[in-house]
Order: sequence, then C-alpha cells, then structure tokens
Amino acid sequence: MNLSFRQRLNISRFAIHHPWLTINFWIAVSVAGLLAFSSLKYALFPDVTFPVIIIRASGNFETVVETEANLTNPIEQSILTLDSIETVSSSTFPNQTVITSIFFAGDSLDNTKQTVEQILETVTLPPYSELEILPYNLNESSAISYVLTSDNLTVEEIANIATEKVIPSLESIEGILKVNVLGLETPDKKDIYPSLIRFNGKEGLGIQIIKRGDGNTLEVVRDVEIAITKLTPSLADSDIQVNIAQTEATYIKEATQATIDTLVLAIILAIVIIFPFLGDIKATLITALAIPISLLGTFIVMAIGNFNLESITLLALALVIGIVVDDAIVDVENIMRHIEAGDSPKQAAIKGSDEIGLTTSASTLTIVAVFLPVALTTGNVGQFFKPFGLTVSAAVIISLLVARTLSPVLAMLWLRKKTGETGRQEDRKTRREGRFIFNLQSMGDRVVEKYRNLLIWSLSHRKIVLLIALISFVVGIALIPLIPQGFIPQLDRGEFNVIYTSDLPQIPRGWNVNQNQEKETSVTDNSSFSWLGEVSQNPEGFLLRRSRRVGDNIEASILEILDVESTFNIVGFRGQPNKGKIYVKLRKDRILTTAQVQNKIRENLPAVKGVNISVEDIKFVDTGDEKPFSFALQGENLTSLFETASKVKASLDSLSGLTDLTISPALPENIDNIPTIEHFNGVRSITFSANMAEGYVLGDLTAEVVNTISPLLPSDVNISLGGDYGRMKEVARQFTIIFILSIVFMLSLLWALFGSLLEPLVVGFTLPLSIVGAMVALLITQSDFGMISLIGVIFLLGLLDKNALLLIDYAKQQRKKGMVREDAIVLTGMTRLRPILMTTFSTILGMLPIALGWGVGAELRQPMAVAIIGGLITSTLLSLIIVPVFYSSIEDFWLKILNKKLDN
Repeated sequence: MNLSFRQRLNISRFAIHHPWLTINFWIAVSVAGLLAFSSLKYALFPDVTFPVIIIRASGNFETVVETEANLTNPIEQSILTLDSIETVSSSTFPNQTVITSIFFAGDSLDNTKQTVEQILETVTLPPYSELEILPYNLNESSAISYVLTSDNLTVEEIANIATEKVIPSLESIEGILKVNVLGLETPDKKDIYPSLIRFNGKEGLGIQIIKRGDGNTLEVVRDVEIAITKLTPSLADSDIQVNIAQTEATYIKEATQATIDTLVLAIILAIVIIFPFLGDIKATLITALAIPISLLGTFIVMAIGNFNLESITLLALALVIGIVVDDAIVDVENIMRHIEAGDSPKQAAIKGSDEIGLTTSASTLTIVAVFLPVALTTGNVGQFFKPFGLTVSAAVIISLLVARTLSPVLAMLWLRKKTGETGRQEDRKTRREGRFIFNLQSMGDRVVEKYRNLLIWSLSHRKIVLLIALISFVVGIALIPLIPQGFIPQLDRGEFNVIYTSDLPQIPRGWNVNQNQEKETSVTDNSSFSWLGEVSQNPEGFLLRRSRRVGDNIEASILEILDVESTFNIVGFRGQPNKGKIYVKLRKDRILTTAQVQNKIRENLPAVKGVNISVEDIKFVDTGDEKPFSFALQGENLTSLFETASKVKASLDSLSGLTDLTISPALPENIDNIPTIEHFNGVRSITFSANMAEGYVLGDLTAEVVNTISPLLPSDVNISLGGDYGRMKEVARQFTIIFILSIVFMLSLLWALFGSLLEPLVVGFTLPLSIVGAMVALLITQSDFGMISLIGVIFLLGLLDKNALLLIDYAKQQRKKGMVREDAIVLTGMTRLRPILMTTFSTILGMLPIALGWGVGAELRQPMAVAIIGGLITSTLLSLIIVPVFYSSIEDFWLKILNKKLDN
C-alpha cells in the first residue's frame, strides 16, 4: 500500500501496530520518572552562579582625585575590556579604592578570578601600591542563623562554649562553606568583622551558617537543625537558649508547597472539564493520563539537566498543565468521531491519527520553537529562565509523544461504539457517574449551530471581520501604557530588612586617629571632639557602639507592632561598623500585609539625625542591598556633578512615591572637600536609590522622576537609570529579540512541515489577536506588565497557532476530497469547534488556580496566568471567526497575484 507523506510521518501507525511495546515503553518512562522525581531537590530559585570580584587597592596618595587617577582608572579600564563583565562600580577614597565587578552568570568563580588576575597583570600601577582580589559568590548565602542568649553569661562566655561545643559539629556538615560567629567586638578570626548582635532586643551571640554555592538550602538547614537539636540539652545546662533568628528554608518550603498544591488543583480542573465534552469516562481517562505521564517524563529531563524543583521550574510545570493534555484531547476526540461514524477502533485510531497527526505535531513543535529562545537568553536574567524554557519544551515534546503513541493505542483497546442495549446501558452508566457534572450536550448543539451561522455570515462579510481584527489589535496596543509597568511583583513574604547607616563622624583636619595626635588643626575647642580619644584607641568599637544605640531605638519601635514576631539585629553589617541590618519576621496570623507593616514601621521610626534608615524587601535575587528604584547622575566635572546632585535631591523631596532615599556618595557641605568619588562602568557617578511607596509602580514612578529632574541637568551631566527599571529595560530588550526569534522559528517550522506559505501567513496574521485579551486582563486585575507577564504573552504565541492549524489543515484535507472552499471551511469550523473549546477550557482552568493568587509566593505566578487567560479568551473567540476569514482572504490575494503574473 502506498502511504502519503502525512501517513509516513505518522508515528501513531507504528504504535498502533505494536500496542504492548508502546504501553511497556510508557510504563518504563513512568517508573524512571518517579525515580527522577525523588532525586530532584527543592529550592527557591535556579542554582545559578553569580561571580563577583572585589578588588581593593591602596597606595601613597594624599587626595581622592590622585587616588582615582593612579589606582581606580587604570584598574577599571582593564576590567571593562572583559567580554564577560556585566557592571563595574567603584568607590575611591584618599589612598584607597574598592572596585566591585559583577560578571555574567554561568562561569565558575575560580575561572572568573583567574581571568581578573590575568588582566590585572597587564596593568602598571605606581610603586608601593597594594592589590587584593576577593572573589565572592552570591549563591554562598546564609542558609540559617541562630542567636545564642543567656540570662547570666556574657557574650564572650557564650562564645567560648559555642566554639567548643557548637561550631565543630556544624562545620563538619556537608554543604556548609563556613560558620560565622557574630556579636564579638574583637573577633578571633581575621575574616570575621567586629559586630554586635541582638535578638528581640536582647544581646546575644550570632551563629551564621553559610552554605556552599552548590549546596541545597533545605538539605543544609535540615542537617543543621538535627545537629542543633542534639546540642540543645547541653547548651541549656550551661544556661544558653538557642533561637532561630533567620532562615530561607521556611519560605522555600511554603512557596514550593503552594506551587505544588496549585499544580495538583490545575491537573484536577483540567481533567474535570474534559468529561462534559467527551461524555465518556474511558475517553476522559485516556486523555487525562497524558498529564501525569508527561510530567514524569519531564522529571527525567530535569534530573538530567540538574534542575531543581523551584519557583521557576514549578512555574513552568504549572504553565504546561493545560497544554500537555491538548494533543491527547484532539487525538482522542478525533478517534471517537471515527468510531461513532462506524469504523472499528483500530481503523478509527489509524484514520484519526493520520488526519490529525501533522497538525498536532506542528502546533506542539511551534511551542518548542517559541520557548527555546527563552532558554537561549543571555545575561543574569537569562540564566534564571534557561531551566524554564527547557522544562516547558521538554514537557510539550513528551506530551506530543504520549498523544501520538499511547493515546491512540489506549483508544483502540478501550473505546467501542455504543450500539443497541449495550449503548443504552453505557449511556445510563455515564449519566449516573456524570450526574454531578454539567451536561453540555444539548447546549453544545445550539452553540455549534450558532457558530455555523456566524461563520457563514463572516465569510460573506470579510472586510468587516478584518476590520474587527485590526481594531482589536490597536486596542490591545493602546492599553499597554495604562497597565502598571513593573519588573518583578512585590512578594508578601512576611519578612523584610531594615537597614540603617550612620554618617561617619567628621574628624578635624590634621587629626591622625592612628597616632592620637593633632597636626595643624584650626580647632580651638577640643572639648567638642572629646570622642576623638576613644576613636583613636578603638575606632571600630566606637562606631559599633554608636550604631548599636541607633539600632536599639529602631528595634524597640519595630517590636511595638503586634504583627511582628521577632527581630534579628546585626550591628556592623557586612563589615561596616557604621551600618546595621534588622531582619524582621512577621507572625503567621498577621492582620496586615508585609507592605502595610513596612509602612507602619516607617511612620513609627524615630527621627535620628545623621542616620539613614531604609525598609527593604528581601530581593528576588540577592545582588547586594540595592533598592528597587535607582538612577545615577554621571559626568566628569565634579563641581557640576555635585551641584546638580544637590538640586536633584531638593526636587525629589516633593515626590511622595519615593521612600528611604539614599545618595551615594554623601553630598559634602563644601564642594572643595569631596572625600569620596564613585564610578559606574568607568564614569564618575552619584547614585540615588530609594524604595517605592505602596501603590506606586516602577514604570510610572520612573517617568515621574525623569520628568522632574530632566530640566535640572546641565549639558555635562547625564542620567542613567538603574535598579529594577534598568533590569526591566534589559529584559524588555531581550524579550523583544525572543519575540522575533520565536515568530521566525515558528513560521519557518510551519513552512517546512506544510510545504507552503499559506499556513505560516495565516498563523502570522492571527498572532496579534491574543494581545487585547491579555492587556484587558492585566488592566482589570492591575497586575504588573513585567517579566512574568511577558512570559505569559510569549506563551500565547504557541497556544494561538494551535487553533489556527487545527482549522486550516482540516479545511485543506476536505478540499483535497473535492469539497468547495467555503463548504470545507464551514465543515471544519463545526468539526473542530469541540476540540478547540476543550483545549481552551482545559488550559484556562489549569491556569485558574494560579490566576486567583492562592498560596505563598502567588504574586510571582499570578501575572503570567492572568495574561494567558485573558489572551486565550479573546484569541479563541476571535480565531474561530478570523482564522477562516484570513485563510480565504490570503488565498484569494495570493491567487490574484498569480493570475496577474500569468496575464503578463
């Protein structure tokens, strides 16, 4: 028998002829998937290495300008030549400079350090200059911190006991890089900075467990908790209480469990919606099996790729629930239709899979074509979404294989035509078992008839329909400026930080704190500087105690709020004695949201002169303590730069959208006395950073700030937008490239599979139909149009082309049988309406639990689901009418061009 091209490509034929081989293969995949799932680890975000290299250099220079010219500039310029560099920032002081280089994620820290060492060997520095290279991996973060307190022992006595009993037990645990002891004014270890620790207002000793970059937080915390539990009785005998001060593990567990719960609910809803359409329990079961088997196969790919079960990959799995069942729905529905028409189950399986195989394969592969560019994005954001793109691609490919092999085999073995008494018994059984489900049969007939009438009208009024399509696209684009422009949604984590920084005391000119002697000072009243003697003896200790007094006042005001469960205060944060961080944990049964508590804290904070206080969210990714809103003034003329910064600062005081404004370096009272010069990417800069007040979104606030300060900028000073807005611009740039690549890949694949331009052109023209629904949904829910919702919009590209291909391909098949085009289109619409509605409803219901925003971390998932649901509703409704109109219009246009060529 001669097989057509379509039949030769149909792998279902092989599966149908070898049913038990097919079934055993998928049983093996399922077992392997269960084993792979058990090996996957839970985490908050993908395991990505963020190499950071800090360079400290010093020399014999008297002024900050001389230090900048001789140390900072030559080092910076050499680092900036590296291709792997993302940003370089520096702070230059008299005789010293600190340069922080952040590299693109992906390369190892050792390789990055080696690259920096090699490039610095080519730099010529003045004699007697000293250079220190400090590698830092942002993944090497604190997994859990404890505070040991006592009613009778001093901190030093607690430290002696902890050093003997606690630290050795913890340092031997797998996955731990080091254990830091915090709270000692004069620590023993060189790499531990002086600090003071308080927990809930009580002095104590901090034990901070730092995990390795490749260590798993949950595993490290589990092992640490076991060790601490064993040590607690002996510590209690020594009158030492052990308090958990801070840990990432709690939020990771809650966020991942919430996503898994949402995933399970999505699976149930996606399955429940299938039965009313198919009206057959066996057919529903065949279709439903595609979901768990596809997920188990995806777990194998995740294990091979060394991915974790974290926010990004779980988001990908939740996203594809409605899709992995789509191909099985279409296949099983088509086979059922042939069985009802009188074919045997095997004939129906072969005919149905022949008929639908190329369409489902093409539509599913285009989803892969859409998401592979997501996996190929560069930069630190791209590294985060590489697991996302690969997980989605793996899931849809495996679901296609399930639908093309297992589903037709099970349909052949389980489905039978209902005839005579058997059919009546089956019908009664179906009605009994499906009594609780809404019966769509009679309604479905009416819907099909109304759709048929509307389709016939649309084909005879094509200009009106095309105008509606154009208007919907224009409306969708016009709505974009009205939607909140964000980067990553603010999470209601129930925890945050309060950072406080005291101004360094102004030491009189000529005073040498190291030698405790005065030289050429104009100070006449030495009593005004009575603290100078204390500074000279122990400058770090003096600043620590000064900062502790500030921190005590702030901590006391925080603990007055009823929703606060605990505070963990580190004085001397990150080795800076004038800086402190208070980690605030809120109660589970809190009344207020995290943002509302933050606002209340800002209102209650004591006014302390010379202290900058910032209430900050815990970041999506820890890249330091940078606030979400940030911009820099840049220019080479220091006088102009600092004078402009003073004017800008005054103008920003009137903006209610900014809170906790910080300026770095601090603006001097006298422009001739600049102690610090900062650079960003090699240019002199003054950075303004702030948190955003509740109710403000990033895009709108940035526009307001730029409009306010632009008139104040002279010609030699420029503004550079950074923070989350800078990241958002970079994401938008990359996603624009992804969009273009996705469309090109998709249309090229369709051209290759169908061998004509008609299908790609129709799909290309229908892609914008999803925009209006996505934008309306985001606008109604006031969800941010940012990185997460952009993924939803990209995802719609793959979903929309599936509907278009289902319609176009079947119409072409009917026309090959001799049917007139318009009749073929109408028949196609009536035949494909049910599978299109089924796949749409299953995807929408699969997204619904995510869109409703249930569970911890829901703010991260919600915008994507909202965009998908809104886009699906409008794109499905529009595509059922506009795709057939596009199909006929483009074909007529194509024929008109060919006829003109023939006439000429």
